[in-house]
Amino acid sequence: MTETVVSTAKQQSAVAARPEERRVTPAQPKAKRSGGRLRALDGLRLVAALMVALYHYGGRGGEITAAWGTSPKTQFPVLHSWFSYGCLGVQVFFVISGFVICMSGWGRPLRSFFASRASRLLPAYWAAVLLVTVVFALPTVAYKALSPSDVLVNLTMLQMPLGVDRVLGVCWTLWAEVRFYALFALCIVLPGANRRRVILFCAGWTLAAAITQSSKDALLNVILMPEYAPFFIGGVGLYLVHRNRKDAYAWGIVAVNFLIGQHYAVRDLWNASDPNAFAHRTSLGITLIVAFGFVAVAAIALGWLDWANWRWLTVAGALTYPFYLVHEHLGWVVVRTLHRSLHIPSYATFLLTIASMLLLAWLLNRYIENWLTPKLRASLSKPLA
Repeated sequence: MTETVVSTAKQQSAVAARPEERRVTPAQPKAKRSGGRLRALDGLRLVAALMVALYHYGGRGGEITAAWGTSPKTQFPVLHSWFSYGCLGVQVFFVISGFVICMSGWGRPLRSFFASRASRLLPAYWAAVLLVTVVFALPTVAYKALSPSDVLVNLTMLQMPLGVDRVLGVCWTLWAEVRFYALFALCIVLPGANRRRVILFCAGWTLAAAITQSSKDALLNVILMPEYAPFFIGGVGLYLVHRNRKDAYAWGIVAVNFLIGQHYAVRDLWNASDPNAFAHRTSLGITLIVAFGFVAVAAIALGWLDWANWRWLTVAGALTYPFYLVHEHLGWVVVRTLHRSLHIPSYATFLLTIASMLLLAWLLNRYIENWLTPKLRASLSKPLA
């Protein structure tokens, strides 16, 4: 950054010394670059993770009913309908991911990009898979553990395409993330990121995903994931806005993919026609939460939330990923223990479960990620002999 500033100053001095060149040189728009960490983005990550936790603990039936002993509808007669919207935290995550991956991949060679992503995802993921497996194998825990073979496959993060049972329920979102990373690496990082290439990537993926949806081709659907692509692409477009808020193409990418993204969210999550649905989300409510994700990241991209620069937000961002990994399945165990064994009231159990999962996330971050992540990154960043 210092070299860039010095170089820019020298170029400006040279132009100032030659007024005749200054008169004929057209003005070029300057790309906006952030000089520090976007701490508001860390806070938004935690908000999205907590939204998903609200959904898993009180916004659906299934396994969580066994943990509470009765349906969460009974435990939270007023809030369960609101909690059911928490699943849209995933879409918010995907918008954030599009922004962050474009930012981290810009100007970075492929080896460095791969090392960064692998070292970020794998340490906490491996620890979460092994921890959930061990806890579920305990005789006092009433949940079924997977076979050793399935657990080993889960360590590769490829259990979804291989059709293997999942240790972590949330890992389907990681499979979507991995596919996005692969597309971005091949199309942007490998040839080198620039505005024109990123715009073409966003436009091409948007069109190809729409064609895939129309053709119903299974292979293209796996690769291009049309139901999730608008959120990743919208996040990438918002990073272009972060670089230059007057970029009309970037705003067009964001607008088109918001419109498409809310369509998929409503299509997949609006269940008014199902009389047996746990809770009935409204199409307007779904659209508003998708809009919240886009607007919140846009506010960060435009610098409107630069005032939210508290250091604790960085800690919140660091806890988000391990919390997201462990909160669902281990949360069931905590809910069952607190509510059914210790007879702690529902709302207190709810809050204590979230607090215990945040504490576990802090332990994983401090003793697993802070130890293993730099080692793995350094090892993967070494050039081949």
